[in-house]
Amino acid sequence: MPFDPKKVDKASNVDKQLSSYKAPCRGCSKKVTLAKMRTHISSCAKVQEQMANCPKFVPVVPTSQPIPSNIPNRSTFVCPYCGARNLDQQELVKHCMENHRSDPNKVVCPICSAMPWGDPSYKSANFLQHLLHRHKFSYDTFVDYSIDEEAALQAALALSLSEN
Repeated sequence: MPFDPKKVDKASNVDKQLSSYKAPCRGCSKKVTLAKMRTHISSCAKVQEQMANCPKFVPVVPTSQPIPSNIPNRSTFVCPYCGARNLDQQELVKHCMENHRSDPNKVVCPICSAMPWGDPSYKSANFLQHLLHRHKFSYDTFVDYSIDEEAALQAALALSLSEN
């Protein structure tokens, strides 16, 4: 049967477990149900402070190579709400949580639109939740931008076959 996202039912037993188990917040140590942990962490001042104090990437040695101008910038972004510039992924999340938490406007995700597969016209209905759920890691760690989708698929298949 074709998948219809409008006809998805929550797994009530999983929902019940998430609502009954509590765990300490990694920032303030407050006991929070697992069902509410993501919401709590996104607003916990101590977690936001920890994120702000995370070390930024620094190259081991400076490079003498020129920065190519034809490669899209996928390391810093512009806030889609206010236009603040030069925000890395973590800074964009922090900035939006601190400054635009209650902004109801639909906006284009600058991280997604910078990706080869991104749609620069797609506006997220809930941009902050999108940021928190979809951009927990940097794509640079997992994606080779120099190859197309078919070549990436073939490389993944070859690697999976070689590991078995």
